[in-house]
Amino acid sequence: MPDYALNTSENTRRRHIKEVRFQWVGRIAILISLGFLALMFIAISVRGYSVFEQTHIQLDIFFDEAHLDPSGARDPEMLLIADYKPLLTTALQRRFREVQERREKRRLYKILSRGAVFALGEMVQKNPNLIGTSQRLWLPASAEVDLYMKGKVDVSLEEELRRLKNKEINWVNQLKAQGQIKKKFNTRFFTKGDSREPELSGILGAVIGSAFSLLVCFTIAFPLGLLTAIYLEDFAKKTLLTDLIEININNLAAVPSIVFGLLGLSIFLGVFHLPRSTPLVGGMVLALMTLPTIIIAARASLRSVPNTIREAALGLGASKVQTTFHHTVPLAMPGILTGTILGMAGALGETAPLLMIGMVAFIVDVPQGITDVATSLPVQIFLWADSPEKGFVERTAAAIMVLLSFLVLMNLLAVFLRKKLQRQW
Repeated sequence: MPDYALNTSENTRRRHIKEVRFQWVGRIAILISLGFLALMFIAISVRGYSVFEQTHIQLDIFFDEAHLDPSGARDPEMLLIADYKPLLTTALQRRFREVQERREKRRLYKILSRGAVFALGEMVQKNPNLIGTSQRLWLPASAEVDLYMKGKVDVSLEEELRRLKNKEINWVNQLKAQGQIKKKFNTRFFTKGDSREPELSGILGAVIGSAFSLLVCFTIAFPLGLLTAIYLEDFAKKTLLTDLIEININNLAAVPSIVFGLLGLSIFLGVFHLPRSTPLVGGMVLALMTLPTIIIAARASLRSVPNTIREAALGLGASKVQTTFHHTVPLAMPGILTGTILGMAGALGETAPLLMIGMVAFIVDVPQGITDVATSLPVQIFLWADSPEKGFVERTAAAIMVLLSFLVLMNLLAVFLRKKLQRQW
């Protein structure tokens, strides 16, 4: 066999080996990336899954009319603000009659959450007929008792190093032995706003705040981004001005998000004096940040539509506006929607620009509109992660799980729309 034939065969074999090696390197890189992603999800889930259960203590509560409503007026507002703490202390004293010292009594009262008082107030306000009766109720336990019930308190540590003392652990074990303490599904986490007490805090206010902010962001960014892309792609002449605009749009897409927060702080709050810490301003800042992404994605989608479709429409007598809005835009809409959803998903996870406009405030009430003071889910995660209470650790992880779920759903929606509406040329 000639030498050149042997060399050609050897070169082919070497190229094949290199190609196979490169393929395996790519596969290994993908596996490593998926491994790190899975590790992150597992670590977050292990920390946060326990928040979906909350410890409750069963007590016999006597709603003493002489204490709650001595006048018998049954005024809902007065019933809500009445002092319900003596009802709880009396019930605990009857349950643990052996506790006589004042210091131990104060420690005993701390196994219940402070929210138990408000829970009784809401019950009586909704049903005044409870007054004068005795009810067996499940009331929320304190964060430390909840952590102990979930196995997150190291009882092997010295008592001085634990917030939950041996006496309190003994009382909890007594309740456990008699079936008077158990874990129930934590509906409060999904139906309430933030709180200073870990066991009372929820994500509803932050979720609604994020939803309002994204609504404002979409209302502003989508039409502006789409119209800008249409003009630059199909109507604007190639001049120095349009080239400058395109360069600045591409540059804005790479600007750090905190810069947009500074812009919102100085312009929207400083010049126009819009309400601080509201989804209105937050959505406007997120719209500025998302706008370049939507423009770039929309232009790429419009550019992917074959020119033959435009030429055919123009040849049949359609105007340029009709060609654009009746043919080009509908055919490019799958890519436009995909880019918009991905841009909105990025806006959902932003924290820095919202911190700059004051959406980092402690908000208890659930916002009812875009001008109400609110926070967002990423900012809520930031606040809980910075809190010293150990009970907020699992709530931080659970809130991250919820945020990641929303992001995954938005990305799946983008993939679905692209597959559903995509057309082959």
